[in-house]
Amino acid sequence: MTDSKFKLDWLILPFVGITFVVLLWTISSATWSKELPSPMKTWEKSKDYVLKPFEKRGEMDQGILRFTWYSLVLVAKGYALALLLGTPIGFLLGLSKTFTKAFDPIIQILRPVSPLAWLPLGLVLFFDAGKQASELGALFTIAVCAMWPTVLNTAVGVRAIPQDYLNVARVLKLSRTKTLFKVLIPATLPYMFTGFRLSLGIAWLVIVAAEMLTGRPGVGGFLWQEYNSLIYEHIILCIITIGIVGFVLDQLMSVIEKRFKAA
Repeated sequence: MTDSKFKLDWLILPFVGITFVVLLWTISSATWSKELPSPMKTWEKSKDYVLKPFEKRGEMDQGILRFTWYSLVLVAKGYALALLLGTPIGFLLGLSKTFTKAFDPIIQILRPVSPLAWLPLGLVLFFDAGKQASELGALFTIAVCAMWPTVLNTAVGVRAIPQDYLNVARVLKLSRTKTLFKVLIPATLPYMFTGFRLSLGIAWLVIVAAEMLTGRPGVGGFLWQEYNSLIYEHIILCIITIGIVGFVLDQLMSVIEKRFKAA
């Protein structure tokens, strides 16, 4: 990639896009909605949270990166749980027609259920955990909502494996374990990473909803508190933070995917 091409793709065009959105935001706040704070007003009201990103002034009055860290820790736990549950289920769906006939209808019924519906169930399931109930309920919700892309993409990947690969494994008399690690997983990996990437995006979306409903410290909890306090500038700060973090997570997963494919 030439230097001019790099500047166009990664500097100039993104700058043009961001400038257009900020300009539209400014016009909207001045004409269409008087309650919508302008970019300048948003910065003035939110700059302490940005310039002191890790400062802790109170339970729900902390720097934006400190809130983000709380959310990311919970997302990491729930996402790991989603992969641990979703990957084996995906392999079973791909390998066993009997398992598919028995459980695919259940998966298709549960998959569209909103996190707003799963969270109350999670809180009920872990009600006896006391102070940990909200965290465990959030983990349950993230895992259940985020695992479906991994389940479905892994199953598609297993079904897409050429029969010749499996025939060679039989001829070589590979054990089931060796067939799994030498044939099935390498052949399915591109599909699995597509599922992992989608699951990560869903996990990040779910944590915001979970924190809003449970009042836990984090980006979602802070957003909900500021909404109840009618501080719209901080709501916009949270929205921008959620979007940037989601973008960064997606790009990191893309880099990891490319590394695995190149290996």
